[in-house]
Amino acid sequence: MSIWKTEMSVEALQTFSKNTLVEHLGIQITEVGDDYICASMPVDSRTHQPMGLLHGGASVVLAETLGSVAAQLAAEPGHRCVGLEINANHLSGIRTGHVYGKATPVHIGRSTQVWDIRIVDENDKGICASRITMAVLEK
Repeated sequence: MSIWKTEMSVEALQTFSKNTLVEHLGIQITEVGDDYICASMPVDSRTHQPMGLLHGGASVVLAETLGSVAAQLAAEPGHRCVGLEINANHLSGIRTGHVYGKATPVHIGRSTQVWDIRIVDENDKGICASRITMAVLEK
């Protein structure tokens, strides 16, 4: 059974990213399951820090993108979701390839939501563990 209050295709979700930081970093929503959402992001010059590793801030952008999209889809119609707090533990460095994020719910309430976001490399090695708290507001 799906947790989503709003159903959207992967293609429809990508259209919201036009002309945003999400598009600039190459983040792609890849899957919407019954209780999770996934995305990928390249590790390249757009997402590197000066030492040639994936920038921790880019990982946080991927995590916040996933948590925000998931929260909005899980919110009752007529509501909007905004971030209250996000944290990230950077577990391992990566220089090339792609990273993959998956957001799963911890709590979906009427006024707040909490989402876990796990970011891994192509071999499922942990790159970043993040958690975001979202406020659910009436429009």
